[in-house]
Amino acid sequence: MRFICLKFIMRNYKKFSVWLISHELVQKIYKEIVPGFPESEKYGLSSQIRRAAYSIPLNIAEGCGRTSEKEFAHFLEITLGSVHELEYCILLIRDLAFIEEEQYLIFYEKINMIKAMIINLIKKIRSETP
Repeated sequence: MRFICLKFIMRNYKKFSVWLISHELVQKIYKEIVPGFPESEKYGLSSQIRRAAYSIPLNIAEGCGRTSEKEFAHFLEITLGSVHELEYCILLIRDLAFIEEEQYLIFYEKINMIKAMIINLIKKIRSETP
């Protein structure tokens, strides 16, 4: 009888600063952005921006539950796609005048910080993975 030994990596997503910052960003989207949308966007852009925002910490959390660094990096790549989607949503709502330029710049800066953190984490994982 052969035994297969699997190495399980225990990751706590709450300990990743990129998860903490993205979790805070989701809350700000819900509290500061979404309430200012017109009723006509309740099921359109409002829904899309919420999904793009919460998929960032969700994918980080899901990636942390995977058993290999390669899988974790894959989920971080998916996360990066969500960050780009959110970046465009913020640009669009600014251009539609749902938010002011000052608020846009605050969110844009936070989104780009998250983007950089995810890219750096992916690079770190890949450089350490054989």
